[in-house]
Amino acid sequence: MRATTGDGLPKKASRFSLERPRQAEHGDYATNAAMLLAKTAGAPPREVAERLAGVLRDDLGDRLTSAEIAGPGFLNLRLADAWYADALGGLLADDGFGGGGAAVEKVNLELVSANPTGPLHVGHARNAAYGDALGRILAFHGHQVEREYYVNDYGTQVALLGQSIVARAKGEEPPEDGYVGDYVRELAAELGDAVDGAPQDVAQAGVDAMLRRIAGSLEAFRVHIDRWFSERSLHEGEPSAVRRAFDVLEQQGHSYRAEGALWLRTRDFGDDKDRVIERSSGEHTYFASDIAYAQHKRERGYDRFIYVLGADHHGYIARMKAAYQALGGEPDALELLIMQFVHLVSGGERLSMSKRAGSFETLDDLVAAVGVDAARWFLLNRSHDSTIEFDLDLAREQSSENPVYYVQYAHARIASILRKAGGAEAASAQPAEPLHDAERALIRKLLMFPAEVAEASERRAPHRIATYALELAQTFTAFYRDCQVVGTRSEPWRLALCVASQRTIARSLDLLGVSAPDEM
Repeated sequence: MRATTGDGLPKKASRFSLERPRQAEHGDYATNAAMLLAKTAGAPPREVAERLAGVLRDDLGDRLTSAEIAGPGFLNLRLADAWYADALGGLLADDGFGGGGAAVEKVNLELVSANPTGPLHVGHARNAAYGDALGRILAFHGHQVEREYYVNDYGTQVALLGQSIVARAKGEEPPEDGYVGDYVRELAAELGDAVDGAPQDVAQAGVDAMLRRIAGSLEAFRVHIDRWFSERSLHEGEPSAVRRAFDVLEQQGHSYRAEGALWLRTRDFGDDKDRVIERSSGEHTYFASDIAYAQHKRERGYDRFIYVLGADHHGYIARMKAAYQALGGEPDALELLIMQFVHLVSGGERLSMSKRAGSFETLDDLVAAVGVDAARWFLLNRSHDSTIEFDLDLAREQSSENPVYYVQYAHARIASILRKAGGAEAASAQPAEPLHDAERALIRKLLMFPAEVAEASERRAPHRIATYALELAQTFTAFYRDCQVVGTRSEPWRLALCVASQRTIARSLDLLGVSAPDEM
């Protein structure tokens, strides 16, 4: 027998919505629950809506003003001031409001992973801001997150860096395909007499020096890396991690030798062709490192693997998915997120970037130009799969036209209100007068925060938090315009609204890695 409520309604149904009606006169919230329940309940939607309205009247009592049926079975709800007071009180009592609720997973989140052959540029900056914000959101939602940087310190590009450093130390031009930016001269000067050492030692010293710079740039950008993983380490030891991964593939029956090379049967898993993982010379391909790295991660016991990759990695997805399955991994546990490009714009013109030529805007340059807060906001307020036109002039502007400034100013304004009132101690979640529409609207917006966090986490979409923070700041500004706070009968209640708004704005900004100043 189907489980039902006391009124014969099924206890479980398909996911329903509870949303703001498009027209304010239709109430505070509208739900399509009755239409989704109708088939299971074996009754017309409007009849189910009437029964559902009865359940809500019994449950909410005087906290529900009305429950009206509209159209084919929508239920429009009007909530009383007592409901809003309870909602605000519950929000204020919850120090972790908006967090938790996830089916907890242990997540390995790989971000940035730029070659240690030059400074981080703005493309890496977007990857860093996105990866870090996603890590913050996942952790706040309840997951266990480890942020990891994969250091490409093995192969041709490292040798070229060493050769470029030696050439600059001698006052010569770097080799063809070498690195010619000013930072190479700086590295040569920093290494001093070490540039006279063995080529591999010079190259490694150059990598180490660049990694120190990269780590410093990321920390200044509020990006913390839990683990720095060396690609070189995958090729060391006996047997090496690469060899162990090859053994796994062989045991699974997914590798074979042809023309003297070792191949992986990636076509068996949807790739367009099989891939060489060891050349006939015995040299390992880049893909071999990727496979060994994936296996190393699997052996560390994570539930989910998220790679935040640059825009030039589209072709990487199919073969990496194939390799992961060939190793015995669950394909749904592997997520490869591709970041789109960032174009810096100043004075209406795009700035060019080229690492080898040295004509690029670095992450450090960007932070120096607009600050950490503006840089992170403008890199995060669009979906990661959309190209960004980063307007440097707007990011510098201190006005309501600049969204990050607008949100931070709302936080600072609330801090000013609380200082004027002598602090938040007098705040009370009990209204002294009938609520203004602006007060109700602000509470409704605050109550959306947990759902926004959940959506941002599940969809890997930090930009949703940026959008929500801006909307919350706008909603608070409308409340502040329409409702005097200090010096009224409603001061304690409105101070409580201010406290809840300030906390939620601050939490939203923190999830983005943006500061919440008390003064501006």
